[in-house]
Amino acid sequence: MSTESSSQGIPLSVLDRALTRRGAADDVILREVVDRAVRLEALGFRGVWVAEHHAVPGIAGSSPALLASAVAGATSRIRVGTGGIMVPAHPPFVIAEAVSTLEALHPSRVDVGLGASTGFTSAVRWSLRQDDDAASHFEADVEELTDVLSGRGAVTLRPLPAAPTPLYLLTGGGRLPFAARAGLGAVLGGPSVDPGAAGGVAGDEESDARGPESHPGATAYRSAFVPSSWFSAPRLIVSASVAVAPTEEAARRLALPEAWAMALSRSTGSFDSLLPAEDLDVAALSSQQARRVEQALASTVHGTPEQVAARLQRIVRYTGADELLVTGDVSDRAGGELSDRLLGQMVIRRGDV
Repeated sequence: MSTESSSQGIPLSVLDRALTRRGAADDVILREVVDRAVRLEALGFRGVWVAEHHAVPGIAGSSPALLASAVAGATSRIRVGTGGIMVPAHPPFVIAEAVSTLEALHPSRVDVGLGASTGFTSAVRWSLRQDDDAASHFEADVEELTDVLSGRGAVTLRPLPAAPTPLYLLTGGGRLPFAARAGLGAVLGGPSVDPGAAGGVAGDEESDARGPESHPGATAYRSAFVPSSWFSAPRLIVSASVAVAPTEEAARRLALPEAWAMALSRSTGSFDSLLPAEDLDVAALSSQQARRVEQALASTVHGTPEQVAARLQRIVRYTGADELLVTGDVSDRAGGELSDRLLGQMVIRRGDV
């Protein structure tokens, strides 16, 4: 069953951040990203995106343009995206060259997400030659990038872009006004996209009824959008962490390793490789760490197919998403493959409850 047809439902894509797991070398993880993309294409997903992180012990993906090219070369139809290229880590002209090269090699299959994150330690930032205020240049750098891709740069880009490659800004909401002014798409993630997240596995009618009926930032983005060569109309992709399994308990176990790693990283300052769920004992954590694990699990859309579909439909209805970008890495490969298959069978419609 294809998830791409708009008549069938909201298109579904997957962001694979190449999180490592205990006992697996980084090169194995990267090859698994490519193998997963092949499976996702067969399942009918619209796209697969890859990410950029530098010197993070628990993440193997550091070069999204290279990994995206490998994914595109191993597939034939699925769209390939960067979720994203971190603009402060590269000169805009170098990003433009990567984008135009991807587009030349894989025409009409590339989506480019642009992020503003900098290195997470001073040593990483020094290695990337990032100033302390690198992120503050983000809007100016994106404008320079779009100028270069449009042929308005100080030097001529090679290869010459044959067509505009869709550009998206990654944001928790704060950069939506800039995306609207620049005529760019947006990938919206974070807690604001799911007003029912505190309700647990699938939310509930009371949590769904609280607050505004639609996401204020998403509504403002659409209202203020200025058409451009990148998009003639606003396009909003909404990102959510998802884990699907035949039972609630199985889904919780699937989501637990990443929630655990996220929670402990706030205590240790290090995001480490994912551990098997059976090796994790929440009772052994401090009360603060245990609370953070539960918070991370609550923000993950996890449960049975029926529960996950209901919660994703609420997210789509609230945000008006044009596409869903599913995140969430697991230590259980078989469970992750089953989650992908169950998700690929879902039809998420904007008007459903």
